[in-house]
Amino acid sequence: MTVIAAYAVPHPPLILPEVGRGQERKIQSTIDGFQMVARRFKEDEPDTVVLISPHSVIYADYFHISPGARASGDMSRFGVKGVKTTVEYDQEFAAGLEEAAAARGIPAGRAGERGRELDHGCVVPLRFFQESWDSFKLVRIGVSGLSADTHYLLGKLIAEVSAGLDRRVVVIASGDLSHRLKSDGPYGYAPEGPEFDKRVMACLGAGDFRALIDIPEDLREAAGECGWRPFVVMAGAFDGRRVEAERVSYEGPFGVGYGICAFKDAERSGERNGIQR
Repeated sequence: MTVIAAYAVPHPPLILPEVGRGQERKIQSTIDGFQMVARRFKEDEPDTVVLISPHSVIYADYFHISPGARASGDMSRFGVKGVKTTVEYDQEFAAGLEEAAAARGIPAGRAGERGRELDHGCVVPLRFFQESWDSFKLVRIGVSGLSADTHYLLGKLIAEVSAGLDRRVVVIASGDLSHRLKSDGPYGYAPEGPEFDKRVMACLGAGDFRALIDIPEDLREAAGECGWRPFVVMAGAFDGRRVEAERVSYEGPFGVGYGICAFKDAERSGERNGIQR
């Protein structure tokens, strides 16, 4: 098998009722979207989930793959106790990905751990997905300051390792869109914010990964986003295959863009759905 599906999802802490305390009802479309993709996730029945989070351990020149047998995370950083998520790691997959990256000259591995706790970019999506299907092991990867090409290549290696280990793999790209959609939002307003979100949702909704990768850096920085790099890694996991893409939901009532898109490996194809690297 290989990467059979992927989901691009946000990670707003307040979507969890324990954190939102009623505020979550203002992003009901995102809740509905999460529940929809969680039902599909159950149908996927993955053996392994590869989750890319922009809030995991990050280095400028290195992709960190979380080591060890298991990890837990909670929402205590957001003033809430009693919300805890625990996962078992796919150590064989993590080791295989580290080996494959070394063979290709991509700096990625399990060294450099700086805290084992799952970040909220993992805890929030896993809350929805584990409630639907929990018979999987996790591979947790952080993004880096390396180029878009290198992020895309890492995604290709995820697919290669998936096939080599004969795993049913689902990729979860965790990331919010612009944080600058509203003047009264937490980061204020920038006109690049809505523009960025519009472009990203159009690219993801159409499965146009080339256009996603080509979004200019100055636009991304001005928009104040955190999801673009996880999305590029996800795109690489579908290199060379035809993908069925669907825009599930989008909203930004709090000044941060929350988008959900679903992707399915339709069939292997000789045509590149992204870019050839």
